[in-house]
Amino acid sequence: MYFFISVLAATEVIYMSAIHPRFLASIVSADKRISSMGCFVQMFVAGTSGTAESFLLAFMAIDRDLAINHPLRYSAIMTMTFCIGLAALPWIIAIFMILIESILIANLDFCGPNEIDNFYCDPPPLQALACSDTNIINVVIGLLNIIGCGVPFCIIIPAYVRIIMTITRIKSSVGKQKAFSTCSSHLIVASLFYITIGAVYVKPNGNPSKKYIALMFTIISPTLNPFIYTLKNKDVKEALRASKLLKKNLTFC
Repeated sequence: MYFFISVLAATEVIYMSAIHPRFLASIVSADKRISSMGCFVQMFVAGTSGTAESFLLAFMAIDRDLAINHPLRYSAIMTMTFCIGLAALPWIIAIFMILIESILIANLDFCGPNEIDNFYCDPPPLQALACSDTNIINVVIGLLNIIGCGVPFCIIIPAYVRIIMTITRIKSSVGKQKAFSTCSSHLIVASLFYITIGAVYVKPNGNPSKKYIALMFTIISPTLNPFIYTLKNKDVKEALRASKLLKKNLTFC
């Protein structure tokens, strides 16, 4: 569990680093310009890390499913080699998908206005600036978005159905609480991520209001995730209690 949380944290750091510096600079200064190369680099890095996070959340659901439904076999199945493979696979899939998307958008003809209706370089607003035909590209990118959001979502739903069914069969209330606390943080984080990202990318119709929804999964959600995982974690709570007791026992000499 901690291995996948650390990989998720590293993925979100990369994702936020691609968007936040330019976003904050445009707020602080009057300079809202970005080079065409910088725009495509930002789009590729943000898209790759965001897609990787989508698949990583799905694999984390599989990890929680195995931990709750197959606890005795968990250590034998989730070896370190297998965990590293599950952590690397989202990045391999994401790089392949976003590379196709970036090449398609880069080959468009941009001859009109150069003002992006968003706070970062996102594919739908960039496509809206193109003066060439984007019908085929829209279909291809739409399919890639459905794969990037829909496939992981279809992995998570059955995993949590099995988890909930197992939890309901536990007779002890303490056992139910322990089992639910194992996956509640991941469920909250995944819900925030897929609801907001699905609203923006599953049907990218260029609606200007979607950039406000994008604030949720680009800024708010990555900022809240460390607190969600930390405050719901038993080991962190015990460490905080121990630190409070230690402070109470300290005396000044």
